[in-house]
Amino acid sequence: MPTALVTGASAGLGRAFAKVLAEQGYDLILVARSESDLKERAEDLYRAYGTDTEVLPADLTTDDGCAAVTSRIRTGPPVDLLVNNAGIGHERPFLDTGAAAEERLLDLNVRAVLRLTDAALSVMTARGSGSVLNVASVAGLGPAWLSSTYPASKAWIIAFTESLGASHQVKSAGVRMTALLPGYTRTEFHQRAGIPTTFPPPWLWLDAERVVRRGLRDLAAGRVLSVPSLRYKVAGWGLRHLPRPVSRLVAWDLSAPAHS
Repeated sequence: MPTALVTGASAGLGRAFAKVLAEQGYDLILVARSESDLKERAEDLYRAYGTDTEVLPADLTTDDGCAAVTSRIRTGPPVDLLVNNAGIGHERPFLDTGAAAEERLLDLNVRAVLRLTDAALSVMTARGSGSVLNVASVAGLGPAWLSSTYPASKAWIIAFTESLGASHQVKSAGVRMTALLPGYTRTEFHQRAGIPTTFPPPWLWLDAERVVRRGLRDLAAGRVLSVPSLRYKVAGWGLRHLPRPVSRLVAWDLSAPAHS
C-alpha cells in the first residue's frame, strides 16, 4: 500500500484529503496538533475503509513540531505522497494582528512547507519516486486580501512549487509536485480565523472533497498548478493578467471599516 502524510489532517481540507486518500487505498500518516482528534479520525477511517493510520501530533509552527515530522519522513517507512495542507489566516488587518501572530502564520504557511518538502524531496529524489502536493490558494495569485499576510504566504507556496516542480533535479528523479489553488471552500478554516462566510455568494463556494479530488487528479497528470472549478480558473487568470492597480481595486480590503 502507498503511504500519504497529510498535515492539518483533523479538519477542513486535510480531513477531506484523509477521506479521499483512504478511499483510494493509501495508508495514512495524519499530522495535527490535537492527538485526540487525530485518534478519533484514525478510528473513523479504519471503520469505514480499513485504513492503516499512523497518528503524529505536532505543532508545525514550532521547531520541535517540524522536527518530529521531518524525522518521520527521513527515517521512517517510505512516504509516497506528502500533502502540505496545514495553514492559517487572520481576519484582522496586518497592523491590528501583531507581528507575533503574523510570524506564526509564516511559520506554518511557509517555513513548515519548506522544511517538510525538503525532507520529502531528499528521500524521494534518492529513491526515484514520490509526490508532493502543496495547498496554496487562488488568493496567492494577486492581492485578494489587502492588508493581509495570507496571500503573500500562498504566493510563496505557488512560486516555490513551480520552481521546484519544474526543476531538472526533481523531474529527472520521477518526483511530481503540484500546488493546489482552491478558492472559497466550505471548511472550518473561515470560522477558525473569524472570517465571515456571508461573502461571497453561495455559488462561489466549493465542496472540499471535489477540491481534493481535482488536486489529486492534476498531481497524477503531472500538472504543477491545479485550480479547481472554471470560476476560479477565470478569477486566477484575472489576478495574474489584469493590471495590478485594477486587481488592488477589486480586492477585499481587511482594513476597511466594514471588516475592522
